[in-house]
Amino acid sequence: MQGKVDHKLRFVVPEDIVSTHYCEKLPSGFSEHLLADGESLACSPHQDPTLFTVHLPEVLDWLHQHDHPKALEDEPCHIPVLLFDKHLSMDRLLFHYDGTPASAKLIRNFISLFENNIQHSKATIISPSFIPKSKLREEQEIVQLVTAATEETSFIKFNFSRIGDFWSYAVKHQCTLLVTTKNYQADLAKVLFHFYKGGMWYDRLAFYLSF
Repeated sequence: MQGKVDHKLRFVVPEDIVSTHYCEKLPSGFSEHLLADGESLACSPHQDPTLFTVHLPEVLDWLHQHDHPKALEDEPCHIPVLLFDKHLSMDRLLFHYDGTPASAKLIRNFISLFENNIQHSKATIISPSFIPKSKLREEQEIVQLVTAATEETSFIKFNFSRIGDFWSYAVKHQCTLLVTTKNYQADLAKVLFHFYKGGMWYDRLAFYLSF
Protein backbone atom coordinates (compact mmCIF):
# COMPACT_ATOMS: atom_id res chain seq x y z
CA MET A 1 0.00 0.00 0.00
CA GLN A 2 1.12 3.54 -0.62
CA GLY A 3 0.05 5.71 2.29
CA LYS A 4 -1.40 9.10 1.48
CA VAL A 5 -1.33 11.42 4.46
CA ASP A 6 -1.46 15.16 5.00
CA HIS A 7 2.13 15.09 6.27
CA LYS A 8 3.30 14.50 2.69
CA LEU A 9 2.13 17.98 1.77
CA ARG A 10 5.30 19.18 3.49
CA PHE A 11 7.44 17.37 0.91
CA VAL A 12 8.76 19.29 -2.04
CA VAL A 13 9.79 16.07 -3.79
CA PRO A 14 7.01 14.34 -5.76
CA GLU A 15 4.60 12.53 -3.45
CA ASP A 16 4.55 9.38 -5.55
CA ILE A 17 8.18 8.53 -4.68
CA VAL A 18 7.55 8.72 -0.91
CA SER A 19 6.44 5.60 0.99
CA THR A 20 4.83 5.87 4.43
CA HIS A 21 5.28 3.35 7.24
CA TYR A 22 3.16 2.85 10.35
CA CYS A 23 5.27 0.73 12.71
CA GLU A 24 6.30 1.50 16.28
CA LYS A 25 9.11 -1.01 15.71
CA LEU A 26 10.06 -1.97 12.17
CA PRO A 27 10.10 -5.74 11.56
CA SER A 28 13.42 -7.51 11.09
CA GLY A 29 14.41 -7.68 7.46
CA PHE A 30 13.11 -4.16 6.81
CA SER A 31 16.10 -3.34 4.58
CA GLU A 32 15.39 -6.34 2.34
CA HIS A 33 11.74 -5.30 2.14
CA LEU A 34 12.62 -1.81 0.92
CA LEU A 35 15.12 -3.07 -1.63
CA ALA A 36 12.59 -5.59 -2.95
CA ASP A 37 9.65 -3.26 -3.54
CA GLY A 38 9.79 -0.19 -1.28
CA GLU A 39 6.11 -0.59 -0.39
CA SER A 40 4.69 1.02 2.72
CA LEU A 41 4.20 -1.06 5.86
CA ALA A 42 1.17 -0.81 8.13
CA CYS A 43 2.11 -2.66 11.34
CA SER A 44 -0.18 -0.30 13.27
CA PRO A 45 -2.39 1.31 10.62
CA HIS A 46 -4.44 3.36 13.07
CA GLN A 47 -1.53 5.40 14.39
CA ASP A 48 0.34 8.30 12.79
CA PRO A 49 3.19 7.55 10.38
CA THR A 50 6.52 6.68 12.03
CA LEU A 51 8.78 6.78 8.96
CA PHE A 52 8.94 8.06 5.39
CA THR A 53 11.25 6.27 2.96
CA VAL A 54 12.44 7.58 -0.37
CA HIS A 55 14.59 5.91 -3.04
CA LEU A 56 17.56 8.25 -3.26
CA PRO A 57 18.20 8.05 -7.04
CA GLU A 58 14.63 9.25 -7.66
CA VAL A 59 15.22 12.21 -5.31
CA LEU A 60 18.49 13.02 -7.05
CA ASP A 61 16.94 12.83 -10.52
CA TRP A 62 14.30 15.25 -9.27
CA LEU A 63 16.94 17.55 -7.76
CA HIS A 64 18.78 17.71 -11.06
CA GLN A 65 15.69 18.95 -12.85
CA HIS A 66 16.39 22.29 -11.13
CA ASP A 67 19.21 24.76 -11.63
CA HIS A 68 19.97 24.84 -7.91
CA PRO A 69 19.50 22.27 -5.11
CA LYS A 70 16.13 22.48 -3.38
CA ALA A 71 15.17 21.43 0.14
CA LEU A 72 13.38 18.09 0.48
CA GLU A 73 10.64 19.50 2.72
CA ASP A 74 9.09 22.98 2.87
CA GLU A 75 8.71 22.78 6.65
CA PRO A 76 10.50 19.70 8.00
CA CYS A 77 8.16 17.74 10.28
CA HIS A 78 8.88 15.42 13.20
CA ILE A 79 8.41 12.24 11.14
CA PRO A 80 11.81 10.72 10.19
CA VAL A 81 12.91 10.35 6.58
CA LEU A 82 15.12 7.51 5.32
CA LEU A 83 16.88 8.02 1.98
CA PHE A 84 18.45 4.91 0.44
CA ASP A 85 20.21 3.99 -2.79
CA LYS A 86 20.94 0.61 -4.46
CA HIS A 87 21.96 -0.85 -1.10
CA LEU A 88 20.44 -0.52 2.35
CA SER A 89 22.38 -2.12 5.15
CA MET A 90 22.47 -1.63 8.91
CA ASP A 91 26.00 -3.08 9.07
CA ARG A 92 27.84 0.16 9.89
CA LEU A 93 25.87 2.94 11.54
CA LEU A 94 27.18 6.47 11.97
CA PHE A 95 25.39 8.53 14.64
CA HIS A 96 25.76 12.29 14.87
CA TYR A 97 25.32 13.54 18.44
CA ASP A 98 25.80 17.31 18.73
CA GLY A 99 24.67 17.92 22.32
CA THR A 100 21.25 19.31 21.38
CA PRO A 101 17.92 17.87 22.59
CA ALA A 102 16.98 17.17 18.96
CA SER A 103 20.12 15.12 18.45
CA ALA A 104 19.57 13.00 21.56
CA LYS A 105 15.89 12.51 20.73
CA LEU A 106 16.53 11.37 17.16
CA ILE A 107 19.07 8.76 18.29
CA ARG A 108 16.69 7.40 20.94
CA ASN A 109 13.86 7.26 18.40
CA PHE A 110 16.06 5.57 15.81
CA ILE A 111 17.11 2.87 18.29
CA SER A 112 13.48 2.27 19.25
CA LEU A 113 12.27 2.15 15.63
CA PHE A 114 15.08 -0.08 14.28
CA GLU A 115 15.64 -2.23 17.36
CA ASN A 116 14.86 -5.45 15.47
CA ASN A 117 17.31 -4.64 12.67
CA ILE A 118 20.52 -3.48 14.38
CA GLN A 119 21.49 -6.21 16.85
CA HIS A 120 24.47 -7.18 14.67
CA SER A 121 25.43 -3.65 13.62
CA LYS A 122 28.71 -1.87 14.22
CA ALA A 123 28.04 1.69 15.34
CA THR A 124 30.14 4.85 15.56
CA ILE A 125 29.02 7.92 17.50
CA ILE A 126 30.61 11.26 16.59
CA SER A 127 30.33 13.96 19.24
CA PRO A 128 31.88 17.47 19.41
CA SER A 129 35.19 17.79 21.27
CA PHE A 130 33.59 20.21 23.71
CA ILE A 131 30.33 19.32 25.39
CA PRO A 132 28.98 21.45 28.28
CA LYS A 133 29.14 19.70 31.65
CA SER A 134 25.34 19.80 31.72
CA LYS A 135 25.29 17.51 28.65
CA LEU A 136 27.91 14.97 29.72
CA ARG A 137 25.40 12.71 31.44
CA GLU A 138 23.12 12.74 28.39
CA GLU A 139 26.09 12.01 26.13
CA GLN A 140 27.01 9.00 28.26
CA GLU A 141 23.41 7.78 28.23
CA ILE A 142 23.38 7.94 24.42
CA VAL A 143 26.62 5.93 24.26
CA GLN A 144 25.18 3.31 26.62
CA LEU A 145 21.92 3.14 24.67
CA VAL A 146 23.67 2.55 21.34
CA THR A 147 26.08 0.08 22.93
CA ALA A 148 23.21 -1.98 24.34
CA ALA A 149 21.35 -2.04 21.01
CA THR A 150 24.24 -2.93 18.67
CA GLU A 151 26.99 -5.53 18.50
CA GLU A 152 29.90 -3.08 18.62
CA THR A 153 30.07 0.66 19.36
CA SER A 154 32.84 3.25 18.97
CA PHE A 155 32.70 6.76 20.39
CA ILE A 156 34.90 9.50 18.94
CA LYS A 157 35.26 13.26 19.22
CA PHE A 158 35.38 15.42 16.09
CA ASN A 159 34.38 19.04 15.61
CA PHE A 160 32.38 18.39 12.45
CA SER A 161 30.07 21.27 11.59
CA ARG A 162 28.97 20.47 8.04
CA ILE A 163 27.15 17.52 6.52
CA GLY A 164 30.03 17.22 4.06
CA ASP A 165 32.36 16.33 6.97
CA PHE A 166 30.11 13.42 7.94
CA TRP A 167 29.73 12.41 4.28
CA SER A 168 33.52 12.23 3.86
CA TYR A 169 33.98 10.26 7.09
CA ALA A 170 31.19 7.85 6.15
CA VAL A 171 32.65 7.20 2.69
CA LYS A 172 36.19 6.75 4.04
CA HIS A 173 35.08 4.27 6.70
CA GLN A 174 32.45 2.55 4.52
CA CYS A 175 29.52 3.42 6.79
CA THR A 176 26.14 2.32 5.48
CA LEU A 177 23.73 4.66 7.33
CA LEU A 178 24.19 8.21 8.63
CA VAL A 179 21.80 9.24 11.42
CA THR A 180 21.56 13.02 11.80
CA THR A 181 19.04 15.82 12.35
CA LYS A 182 16.83 17.48 9.80
CA ASN A 183 18.66 20.72 10.61
CA TYR A 184 21.19 19.48 8.02
CA GLN A 185 18.57 18.70 5.38
CA ALA A 186 19.24 21.74 3.20
CA ASP A 187 23.01 21.19 3.34
CA LEU A 188 22.51 17.50 2.50
CA ALA A 189 20.49 18.45 -0.60
CA LYS A 190 23.43 20.60 -1.77
CA VAL A 191 25.92 17.77 -1.20
CA LEU A 192 23.69 15.28 -3.03
CA PHE A 193 23.16 17.75 -5.87
CA HIS A 194 26.89 18.28 -6.43
CA PHE A 195 28.31 14.80 -5.81
CA TYR A 196 25.69 12.50 -7.35
CA LYS A 197 27.32 10.22 -9.95
CA GLY A 198 30.65 11.94 -9.29
CA GLY A 199 33.92 10.48 -8.11
CA MET A 200 32.95 10.66 -4.43
CA TRP A 201 29.54 9.03 -4.85
CA TYR A 202 29.04 6.04 -2.54
CA ASP A 203 25.84 4.14 -3.25
CA ARG A 204 26.04 2.06 -0.05
CA LEU A 205 25.38 5.11 2.16
CA ALA A 206 21.81 5.84 3.30
CA PHE A 207 20.57 8.78 5.38
CA TYR A 208 18.16 8.89 8.33
CA LEU A 209 16.97 12.43 9.09
CA SER A 210 14.74 13.45 11.98
CA PHE A 211 14.21 15.92 14.82
